Amino acid sequence: MTAALASEFVARDAQSLALVPGTVVLDEIAGARGPWSAVVRAGDVLTLVDLHGNQAVDTLIYSAADRAVRYDAAATVSAQRGLFLSTGSVLRANDGSALMTIVGDEVGNHDTVGGACSQESNTLRYGHHTKHQHACVENFLVEGAAWGLGKRDMVSNINFFMNVPVDADGTLGIVDGLSAPGKRLALRAEVDALVLVSNCPQINNPCNGFDPTEVRMIVTREEQS
Repeated sequence: MTAALASEFVARDAQSLALVPGTVVLDEIAGARGPWSAVVRAGDVLTLVDLHGNQAVDTLIYSAADRAVRYDAAATVSAQRGLFLSTGSVLRANDGSALMTIVGDEVGNHDTVGGACSQESNTLRYGHHTKHQHACVENFLVEGAAWGLGKRDMVSNINFFMNVPVDADGTLGIVDGLSAPGKRLALRAEVDALVLVSNCPQINNPCNGFDPTEVRMIVTREEQS
């Protein structure tokens, strides 16, 4: 059933699948376990479609005009006075400015504190036998290099669709996601924004249901009257 639903959302035309209507200016698949990136122009809306459900999408955002201006988890959490992201959340940069705003969300809870997996963290958490496994940090470095970004440009990322509950004592958990096949999230760019994604390859915890899958990325532009 899940595979059939995923095929349905792959086959649907992008305009009907976009969470915010408009002219489709980009429609791509972020491959399972792989990276993806694009510049989303100010005013355009990026819809992320979780094709199979329960797929974590690790995301970094930079100002396309000045990549020293980049997503800042602390500024975002502080400004909205909450750890989790959903409709209305403004994704803020290290100078406090708005980079993107969540304008539509069919899941309702997205993580700001779980971070990105790496070969080193895999080894620490799951054992040395996982050292060879590809991870989000490597995806970010490979994709970021195409935009002139390196390791020093990496910051704490967002994990869209990932479910990371925080207990009263501050303990974090990584548990089964809240998403499902075809669930969508829409981000409106407040500036020309470089969006860098690692479609998480993690197979050692439930963040991807132990089976990383594809995500569809659709950018729409408001139609001019």
